[in-house]
Parts: sequence; C-alpha cells; structure tokens
Amino acid sequence: MSGSAYVEAEIASQPDTWRRAAALAAGPTGSLLPNKGERVAVVGCGTSLYMAQAYAALREQAGLGDTDAFAASEFPFGRAYDRVVALSRSGTTTEVLELLQRLRGVTPTVAVIADPNTPAPELAEETIVLDFADERSVVQTRFATTALTLFRAHVAAQSGTAFDLEKIVADAARCVAEPLPDGILDKTQFAFLGRGWTVGLANEAGLKMTEASLTWTQSYPAMEYRHGPISIASPGTVTWMLGEAPRGLAEQVQATGGQWLDPADGRDPLAELIRVQRLAVALGGRKGLEVDNPRNLTRSIILSEV
Repeated sequence: MSGSAYVEAEIASQPDTWRRAAALAAGPTGSLLPNKGERVAVVGCGTSLYMAQAYAALREQAGLGDTDAFAASEFPFGRAYDRVVALSRSGTTTEVLELLQRLRGVTPTVAVIADPNTPAPELAEETIVLDFADERSVVQTRFATTALTLFRAHVAAQSGTAFDLEKIVADAARCVAEPLPDGILDKTQFAFLGRGWTVGLANEAGLKMTEASLTWTQSYPAMEYRHGPISIASPGTVTWMLGEAPRGLAEQVQATGGQWLDPADGRDPLAELIRVQRLAVALGGRKGLEVDNPRNLTRSIILSEV
C-alpha cells in the first residue's frame, strides 16, 4: 500500500488506544511498572526515547522517585537503578536488546513492546505488550502515545495527581477531526517547544516532521527559545508550543511575523501532538513522499555490528 494510508488510520485510532492503555494501568499491567520510591531509568531509541523523556519528567515531578531517560546506546552502566523500563515498539532494536542482555541478573527490567513474538520478552524480567497499538507504518504514532498514556495513568494513580481521561480522549478526538491551521502547509520551518514533561513531546514533534515530510525542524525547552533560536523566527516560520507557554513568549514570536501555535482552549499537550502528526503526513503527501515508508528508514534498527 502506498502513500499514507496506514499512518492516517493509526493516527485517527489514538483516542481509542489511549482509553485502553489507561484501563491497563489500573489492573495487573500497572503492577509491572515501577513502584513509588524506586530509582528508575527509562530507555528507548528515536520516538521511544522522547516518550521516555516525557515519562521520566512526569514521574519525577509527581514525587515518585528519581527518574532518568537515556538513549539505549548511552545508558550509564556505572549507575545503580532499582528498575529499568525499556520502550521499543518492535522489540528487536539492537541497542535495546543489548541493554536488556547486559542487565539480566543485575537490575530488574520491564520491556514495553507491541509485538510479543520478538527477542525482548526473553531478555526482560517483565514484559508489557501493547499489541492493540502496533502499527504497519514505519512512522511511529499511536504506539508511542499509547505507551505514554499508560505511563501517565500509572503515575497519576500512584501519586494521586489529576488525570482526566475523558477530557484527554475528547481533546484527542478533536485534534483528529478538526482542520489544520490556515496556511500552515505553506510554512517552511518549524520550532517545537515544551516545558517539563512536554519537552519530550516537542522533541517527538520535530522528529515526526523530519521523518514524514523531510521538513526543517527544531525543538527546545520553551525558556531556551529566547536564548538564540528565536532569531530564526520570521513570516515563513511556525513556533509551536506543546503545553503552557512562558509568559510573553507568544507575543515575542508574533512580533517577528512568525506564526505562533499552542494548545487551544487548554487542550491536553499529548492530544496536541496529534495535530503535528497530521501536519507531518499532510506535508509529506503534498511533497509526493511515501509517508508510510520514509526514505532510509525501517521499522526497527537492527545492527549487524555495534
């Protein structure tokens, strides 16, 4: 199948997969995730790394324990952790498998994957399978956001913090259905900003645009945008905030002639990421790209030599 047929359907399914993930967090699956007070590392590659960053920030900010996020290839084996969570859609990524192998018998591990028929379950102490969120497109969308919804629901349950699933799902449904912002397909450069846990979402937004549409992007913590990157803002650019913006930043961007976007009406930042996913697919289609199978990419990075 050509074009973007798979990824478009996968993006549209996210309200449903998020609801299913949140339900899992309240049951036996949730008991496999880190306990309150544990020192935790979360690892992944590509999109999974950025979801790891978001989860780590959420967990630590909720007071559940020190939580770090690393690219699987950069894991600091000299540090002690009570548990390592490895996120991998395919369950076959070389760096993740090597990490799980090295940690066997040393540190408890939990693999969060989409396909159980892969090497990851044999190497991890515990495995969470989100097969209902697996994808046929190489471009990863719903698996990543579904895993993060599982983590968000679990963090909220452990910490007693707010998690309004009905609002989040409703926001996601709106972001699936509503038109993209006027004129945005004519823009040429995009900067994505986040704060706290949404820095990971900003990083993922930039990656999605690069993969699916070969678009020039940047991503930053929002307060860092003033320290140089704002110099690129102009009438041909978009600065897109995922989450609550620092005071005055929108006005500063608008003064450059650049377009400013943020979650309208207080919608959930993860739901807002859906709009970025849709934009990436639309831009890729406009350029005649094979969005489901971007150039130089495969579903899993499997290295013959590391």
